[in-house]
Amino acid sequence: MGKKHIPEFKTIRDEAVFWDTHDISDYLDEMEIVSGNYQPRSGETKTVMTIRVAPSLKEQIETIARSYDIPASSLVRMWIVEKIRLLHENAG
Repeated sequence: MGKKHIPEFKTIRDEAVFWDTHDISDYLDEMEIVSGNYQPRSGETKTVMTIRVAPSLKEQIETIARSYDIPASSLVRMWIVEKIRLLHENAG
């Protein structure tokens, strides 16, 4: 089987559907590790946010997190911070 490539997406919805139906581990060699620069505000404490995901999505997140040797919740937090950073960059 040939090497898989991440397609170009016309919409965010198209991209979301793609990642909901494909295994990210098939595309890891196309990914790049990015560094974040999120710093909590001084004195800021953490709060809990509950999200519901399909069991298969949770399994995928946990598999990816294990590959980085980090907890799944940390990986999801990193993804959220990165997405917010990108949104801010694209808005300005």
